[in-house]
Amino acid sequence: MLGEKMRINRLFSILLNLQLHEQLTTKELAQKLEVSERTIHRDMDVLSAEGFPVYAEKGKYGGWKLLQNYKPKIMQLNQEEMPVLFLPLSEKIQQDLGIKKEVELAQMKLLSILPQKTRKDAEYMLERIHLDSSHWHPTKKDQVFLASLQNALWRDQKVWIEYLRADQENRKRLVNPLGLVAKGSTWYLIASLDDQIRTYRVDRIKQVEVTEESFTRPHDFCLASYWKKSTEQFVERLPQYHVVAQVDAAILQNLSYAGRFPKIDVLEEQMQAGWSKVALQFQVEQEALAFIMGFGAKIRVIEPDVLRRKIQQKSEEIVALYKGKA
Repeated sequence: MLGEKMRINRLFSILLNLQLHEQLTTKELAQKLEVSERTIHRDMDVLSAEGFPVYAEKGKYGGWKLLQNYKPKIMQLNQEEMPVLFLPLSEKIQQDLGIKKEVELAQMKLLSILPQKTRKDAEYMLERIHLDSSHWHPTKKDQVFLASLQNALWRDQKVWIEYLRADQENRKRLVNPLGLVAKGSTWYLIASLDDQIRTYRVDRIKQVEVTEESFTRPHDFCLASYWKKSTEQFVERLPQYHVVAQVDAAILQNLSYAGRFPKIDVLEEQMQAGWSKVALQFQVEQEALAFIMGFGAKIRVIEPDVLRRKIQQKSEEIVALYKGKA
């Protein structure tokens, strides 16, 4: 029963996506609906058999389409779908984009035209869910260029950006802005340069100059899909430093508190009286050293041996410092 409902919802989603985008490839539909391309082909057969006018246009720039002027009669939102429109948008994102007042006004307009029962459900959503994308210790990062980048995005205009790279070298580049992504409280500009799509942290952009030159946006570019794939590749490329240690069971739940980000796998709970064996994954040795020493005698490193020696050396230096012998 659940599988059948999911399939029906997916068929509706295909029709709505084709109506919204006019044309989509099998691959694009599969990515949007998070299914295989084979599933999309099966779904298209089902839609065609049920009389929906879907057809495939062949060629390099082809894809699936709906018959021109056809509008599926599934546009009316039901009582369960309407409150989803009121899922809150992060207040920080609203402020960064300068749309806080517009969001509030749009919500009030929608609420005013809803039936009483649906309005109550929407108000419940607003009253009971709040999204906060800021950090616990926020910094005032300069977002003065966000509005300029946003305007260039709407108009498909090329922009000159002066960008401070990680090696502290300034570079000036003419890029085609394709999207803006907010991850936590950090904004990223996704742009194409020399036929390659690249990611730039907005708070490292030191100057923006919007040109009058326009560009053609890649027809097959999907911002959400690009960001998902890009972040997965970034995580895979991160360096890894592995540690096996014994941890006082009393602090086991505290290993992942805010501000510490090792990957933690419990290998054996209560291996000795009051101790658990864990595997910890860091990016670099220095990160592991600082993290483990922060817990004092509550963590005992088993391997690597070189880390054990460095912790011992650092501990002796600290003891000598506070005895006045450093």
